[in-house]
Amino acid sequence: MYCEKGHNYDKKVNSVPKAEVKIPKATLKRLPLYYRFVNTLHSAKVDRVSSKELSEGLKIDSATIRRDFSYFGELGKKGYGYNVEYLLNFFKTTLQQDTMTKVAIIGIGHLGHALVNYNFSISDRMQIEAAFDIAPNVVGEKIGEIYVQHMDDFEEVIEKLGIEVVILTVPGKIGQEIANRVTKAGIKGILNFTPERLNVPSDVQVHHIDLGVELQSLIFFMKNH
Repeated sequence: MYCEKGHNYDKKVNSVPKAEVKIPKATLKRLPLYYRFVNTLHSAKVDRVSSKELSEGLKIDSATIRRDFSYFGELGKKGYGYNVEYLLNFFKTTLQQDTMTKVAIIGIGHLGHALVNYNFSISDRMQIEAAFDIAPNVVGEKIGEIYVQHMDDFEEVIEKLGIEVVILTVPGKIGQEIANRVTKAGIKGILNFTPERLNVPSDVQVHHIDLGVELQSLIFFMKNH
């Protein structure tokens, strides 16, 4: 394993951002990309990687990568790059990849089906454990290893399973209503696939994924590249 003399790369990672430094959201969103790529390098028995190699593999400007990493202290050494195992352990700790996060999905239409089927490719530390709907022809259906349950049982099931995150793929017109119920049940993270911008308590994190907006953005950049 590569290790710069005089620079201690312990397996237990203690590098954290300074308390007064606010990490930009764009940086935080890139962290899972860095983790996945570094994990691939580690699986391939790569010991050391440079910001240039990270840049080429991720298609992210190397200056952006160095700036992102700088928020978390000294993760590498100038002229020598980054120790892969050290980075992997750092990202595991930062992204809490050492614990299992259980996820539920509400709304089992075409998108909901696809997401549940994608379940085992998400991460070995994130798992869709429950699926909910109200349609009689959907409730009771088995998708992979998961049976779709009725929303009447939502609170009981998520408490029993220890669900922490909910994915919403319901019609937009009921998005806020479902979000209210979800947060009241104690859920602190929502991945929102509806076009609605949800109002939630300040201690709840919501990430919006609007496929229409993303597609429009893609077309715009294609035509203006």
